[in-house]
Amino acid sequence: MPAAPHDTIQFTPAVRLRRDGQVAIVELSSPERHNAVTDQTLYGIEKAQRHIARDRSIRAVVITGEGSSFCSGLDMPSMLKKPLTAVRLYLQLYLPWANLFQRWSMGWRQLDVPVIAAINGHCYGAGIQLALGADIRIAHPKAQLSVMEIRWGLIPDMGGAALLRELVRIDVAKQLMMSGEVLAADEALRVGLLTRIEADPLVAALATAHAWARQPRKALAQAKLLAHAAYNDGEYGVLRQERLSQRALLGRAEQRGVVKARMNSRKKKAPDMKPEDKSGSTPDMASKMTPKAQAV
Repeated sequence: MPAAPHDTIQFTPAVRLRRDGQVAIVELSSPERHNAVTDQTLYGIEKAQRHIARDRSIRAVVITGEGSSFCSGLDMPSMLKKPLTAVRLYLQLYLPWANLFQRWSMGWRQLDVPVIAAINGHCYGAGIQLALGADIRIAHPKAQLSVMEIRWGLIPDMGGAALLRELVRIDVAKQLMMSGEVLAADEALRVGLLTRIEADPLVAALATAHAWARQPRKALAQAKLLAHAAYNDGEYGVLRQERLSQRALLGRAEQRGVVKARMNSRKKKAPDMKPEDKSGSTPDMASKMTPKAQAV
């Protein structure tokens, strides 16, 4: 059953979903650990993605972190304290398809609704890869971002490399992955990691999400699909996707409804034309003419 517009669902101790009308807010809920990622966070995000995919009443999504940080990255010490869990997660690397770690970020791209990341505080490692999976990223002026895996002797393997290529030049991606440097929000905006900076990123994200939720659902889904194709396929693939997306929309019930609503709106806004008098002037124009001019 779909959640009511104001319900809260706690998927795991680390991830919850709450509703704000047609917008789902997916919240990392371990503020005491700066929302560091454990197995419970990974499974919670996957459950949230599946729930959103099934619930057609959800028209947009905002991802955020409770407390002072968005997500401080993988909780490596916690993982190492659970050897069996660590082994199960390690075996994910041998799957021939997108694994649990990669679905952490890439799963948001499979949804047919817009996804916005509202970033506050630390956004490191797994955190930045989660944010990169969103369609846009809005950050607080004091947010800090880093592709930090190199500090643990690792590479960003949660979809990070695939997502970075859409946003930054290859030399910038290499610098981020090889240095593990921490970027201030304004620098992250400059290199392309952020969409914009706002004093209250969650409020700004919700405003944008509600605005998008009012758009035709199928058109939004096709726009998202087409944008992905445009940045990842060759010219043939992009043009093919344009044709497929337009065929999925043009003349269908949703698009006909949009056209009808716009035409009705235009009719209501159209000014009433006053009838002309026999002299060819409108009554208002005639009344403004001087007696001499009227006599002529």
